Amino acid sequence: MMRVIIGNEILKTFRKWRTYIGFIAVGVVVPLVEFGLKAEGGSLVRNMTRGLGEDFLIVGNLFNAYFITYFIMNSLWVHVPFLISLVAGDQLAGEATGGTFRLMLIHPPSRSRILAAKYATTLLYTFSLVAFLALLALGLGLALFGTGDLIVPGRTLTIIPRGDVPWRLALTFGLGIWSMWCVASLAFLFSSLVENAIGPIIGTMAVIIVFLVVSSTPISLFTAVRPYLFTTYFNVWQKVMEQPVPWSEIVTHTAYLGLFSIGFYIAAWYIFVTKDVLS
Repeated sequence: MMRVIIGNEILKTFRKWRTYIGFIAVGVVVPLVEFGLKAEGGSLVRNMTRGLGEDFLIVGNLFNAYFITYFIMNSLWVHVPFLISLVAGDQLAGEATGGTFRLMLIHPPSRSRILAAKYATTLLYTFSLVAFLALLALGLGLALFGTGDLIVPGRTLTIIPRGDVPWRLALTFGLGIWSMWCVASLAFLFSSLVENAIGPIIGTMAVIIVFLVVSSTPISLFTAVRPYLFTTYFNVWQKVMEQPVPWSEIVTHTAYLGLFSIGFYIAAWYIFVTKDVLS
């Protein structure tokens, strides 16, 4: 029974045109960025390593698919939550807008099962979008730039050997999906509160922007608040590229993001099973 409900929700979601807005946006932006970087001939990496050239002999291809993929991920990550909220915020609010909730709830599946199916569909969409971003960025990058060691900019420049890059990138995108599941859970919660999908989209982005400002602004007043904001743990995927890898910190950040996602879902469940459905 549950498999059938989830299958129906997946078909319903992927029949909507807004589901493909994120894929279209990624499918346009990623090639534009990669072809643009190809045209400028690697000046970005040369500028980053200019100071190193005076003291070190740099060999190999640092302007490669791995660097391009990591660069795109850092550039687009602030925009991906918006694309996710387009679908996650519509899961429940869209039914209310279309007036189909009452029809759904007169059928045998319980509200809890319906909610679980919609949430599973939301997570599947989020996984699909981030996986599409990863495969497109890396696949096109391999065709245009080849492979090599990965240079990771930051307070210091870290160069990761070519052999270590694939598993690090895979884990990076895995943790990226985990982070975006938290965003999807928040949008899903907002979707249970209102009857118009615009509200959850705007609400999710407003919360993320405010929380990111508080999480990243070096003000002592915000220090006590940061551990309670899910955006504080968003950078867990970036830690995979540190040398050495801070595994304990990654586990802690991952656990906190999971707890936030569960909390958002439980709140959405309580709201959904107790609300009066009028349409």
